[in-house]
Amino acid sequence: MDINKATVAEINSKGKHFEILVDCEKAMEFRKGKEILLEDLAPSEHIFTDVKKGEHAKEHDLKAIFNLGNTEIIKKIIKEGTIHLTADYKNKLKEDAKRKIITLIHRNAINPSINAPIPITRIETALAEAKVKIDENKPAEQQIKYIISKISEIMPIKYELRKIQVIIPSEFSRSSYHILKQYGKLIKDEWRSNGDLIAVVELPAGMQQEFFDELNKMSHGKIETKTIQGVDQK
Repeated sequence: MDINKATVAEINSKGKHFEILVDCEKAMEFRKGKEILLEDLAPSEHIFTDVKKGEHAKEHDLKAIFNLGNTEIIKKIIKEGTIHLTADYKNKLKEDAKRKIITLIHRNAINPSINAPIPITRIETALAEAKVKIDENKPAEQQIKYIISKISEIMPIKYELRKIQVIIPSEFSRSSYHILKQYGKLIKDEWRSNGDLIAVVELPAGMQQEFFDELNKMSHGKIETKTIQGVDQK
């Protein structure tokens, strides 16, 4: 990795402070569970108390606090410490969040004046005109209501959410839980005495069929579903 593009990852433990240099994007990927070689994560195995001043951590402190080799300490700092995000990485997060929000709107919103989907370029223009602030640290689904309210000042738009009740047999109820949370907001989860799961999920109307497909694939078609309510966001 290019040391000139490195950033600092740090951790405080037992009253001591430690820092290392890391590749920001690769360190964040490693933190999320991706396997990455140490030489791609960090330019060296040096551990510091202050990177800027070039002050190295004392060996006896590292041994007393971590009792690990430098390689494992570096991995621990990346996994559990604070990584200083670079401007480039922050911009990437913002752009990724923006792309996801645009895709959600394009898939699930219509122009009610002509009852037709809204082109991606028009959504991009509306976001810019409305000066919408996108939070890259918050899931896109949690920002949609606010964003729709802002761009509705620029153009006609209708975005529908639906509440779906799902009954999942006991043999699939545990393995289905991540699907329920992945596609929308889990409003209700009630476990019957026989292990069956009754859940209510609120999700964008345009994602309903994909949601059903995933659940049916997982359960071999043994689920029951019912649309409880459609909610227009605008």
